[in-house]
Amino acid sequence: MQIQVGQQAPDFSLYDSAKNKVTLSEQKGKNVLLLFFPQAFTSVCTTELCGVRDNIATYNNAHAAVFGISVDSVFTLAQFKEAQQYNFPLLSDFNKETSAAYGAIYTDWILDMKGVSKRAAFVIDREGIVRYAEVLENAGEVPNFNSIQEVLKQLN
Repeated sequence: MQIQVGQQAPDFSLYDSAKNKVTLSEQKGKNVLLLFFPQAFTSVCTTELCGVRDNIATYNNAHAAVFGISVDSVFTLAQFKEAQQYNFPLLSDFNKETSAAYGAIYTDWILDMKGVSKRAAFVIDREGIVRYAEVLENAGEVPNFNSIQEVLKQLN
């Protein structure tokens, strides 16, 4: 399913790397940035998420909760978060349901892997409406963070 700007964001509940359940609908009242990424410890994913980590004040100032999402296990994500000192939650979509609901999943990826999250970004406003949607087919590319930040500014 392709997510369109203006539609209600699909709700989900996923566990973070500390084994806490995070539910999107419980974030109402905050802007939310969802960043789907293929796999922990890979070069582009690390670079992308480190860029967010290093600029977290930009997202905090926009009153945006940031969540990284991949199909990695909570255990792998805990190691990744610790190794890179990420200052935002990483959520495990191990069952691949959320990635599928957001149209951000590869049926076939490298090395015959199936069901890996695509690199994607979604900005969801305080009412749960999608205000920015970008799903990348090429895992070597990163979302347009200038556009994401502009949308977040407009929401405030």
